[in-house]
Amino acid sequence: MAAARLARLAHAVMKPMTHIPHHGNRWLDTLERLGNRLPEPVSLFAIALLLVMLLSQIGAWLHWSALTPEGETMQVQSLLSADGSWWLLRHMVENFVLFPPLGIVLVAMFGIGLAERSGLLAAVLERGLRGAPQRLLTPTVLFLGICSSLTVDAGYVVLPPLAAALYYMAGRPPLVGLAAAFAGVSAGYSANIVLTALDPLLAGLSQSAARIIAPEWQVAVTANWYFAAVSAVVLTLVGWWLTARFVEPRQQHTVNDQAAPAEQTSGTGDKPVRGLRAAGLTLLVTLFVLALLILVPGAPLHGDGEQFARWIEVMVPILFLTFLGTGLAYGIGAGTVRNDRDIAEMLSDTVRGLAPYIVLAFVAAQFIEAFRYSQLGLLLAIHGGELLAALAAPAPVLVTAFITLVILANLLMGSASAKYALLAPVFVPMLMQAGLSPELTQAAYRVGDSVSNVITPLNPYWVIILAFAQRWQRNAGIGTLLALMLPYAIGFAVFWSLLLAVWAATGLPLGPGGGISYP
Repeated sequence: MAAARLARLAHAVMKPMTHIPHHGNRWLDTLERLGNRLPEPVSLFAIALLLVMLLSQIGAWLHWSALTPEGETMQVQSLLSADGSWWLLRHMVENFVLFPPLGIVLVAMFGIGLAERSGLLAAVLERGLRGAPQRLLTPTVLFLGICSSLTVDAGYVVLPPLAAALYYMAGRPPLVGLAAAFAGVSAGYSANIVLTALDPLLAGLSQSAARIIAPEWQVAVTANWYFAAVSAVVLTLVGWWLTARFVEPRQQHTVNDQAAPAEQTSGTGDKPVRGLRAAGLTLLVTLFVLALLILVPGAPLHGDGEQFARWIEVMVPILFLTFLGTGLAYGIGAGTVRNDRDIAEMLSDTVRGLAPYIVLAFVAAQFIEAFRYSQLGLLLAIHGGELLAALAAPAPVLVTAFITLVILANLLMGSASAKYALLAPVFVPMLMQAGLSPELTQAAYRVGDSVSNVITPLNPYWVIILAFAQRWQRNAGIGTLLALMLPYAIGFAVFWSLLLAVWAATGLPLGPGGGISYP
């Protein structure tokens, strides 16, 4: 097959890179070994579900409770009680069907899968490698991942598998590409060079919390723009260094074991040039039509949707149609798609490849929703906030402690808006009284909320990244993914926090309308 020959050729050209000495990093090796000795991810999520059920019953017996910022009493809800058991059974199907990444992954992967199996992605990546400097591959992937938050969650599904394929065709370990992309998309989610859907969401919550003690206070949507833009560049450089220093050296000795999945070695047909021309023309037409639909008043994608701009809310269907259209155009032009049976077979192969993820998603969805129902995460976050508030420490220490609290809370609660809605009414007024602006507290929250995304299984997209990893390395387990991503989590936490501390010390605005201090 042409794509396989191209991949082997790239591997041969890059062969010297596979002999880079393994630096050891024994603590990461130990983490991977211990993590992979755990049960299979499906079994682990099932065990975690049982533990949550047991803890919720113990909490109900001991009357665990907490007082919310609004003055309401929050209590543990038992999953072993009659009502809790009924709830779990009643919502089992709903939990699975409404699992946030499930529909996004399936819809997006239909388009991406056809583009893979028609040979389009292999041809595009091979030609892209011809002029792309290898040393800039990692920062490019990281920066694109960070900026992908503009499309809300679409980056989770699109970029990691493409980055893994790109690294494979460059003769580099594909899991390194997957890890770099995941780090950018997830650990750098709150950074971006442009405003995203996250900015108005956080600004609204910060403003509501600030008005507890300052009724006229306004938090601008642009309040963190400068900081977020600089963070995107800094995290790209930090992620580049972490990849070169910790992640890629550990993977070099396994590069020969990470073979391409079947779809990556599908043929590109006898006429790849004709296929690429057809795909390019289709892409141009698609982009032109999308521009009209977005910009022309009265068009279906013009204006605001239920939460964000309409085109942002339908980004996944847009990606599906774009990949589907260009993949079909390439396949017809290159001769890999000859009739409708070929199309049906390619789509069926895509679903077969996603079968392990679908099984994992079913169990993970039950665990995540049961944990949310039990309210254990909320109680832990509230009590952690009360402990932090009782410290009465200096403002810089409070900010650092707040970032740490958010990092820990993010391991227990996946939703950025839910966590901030809980934490903002406590910490925004508290830090205002310490002389720190709501905008600075919001920036600190952005740091803590992002960096631990890549190491918490409560991130609903974590399971799809694990499934992507297993497509390249069959024995990849939870330990493999944790060892891959822990350097990014620690490195981003340290350097991003330092960036905020230096920024606050200089007194520079965090963005238009985003001061550092509260008078």
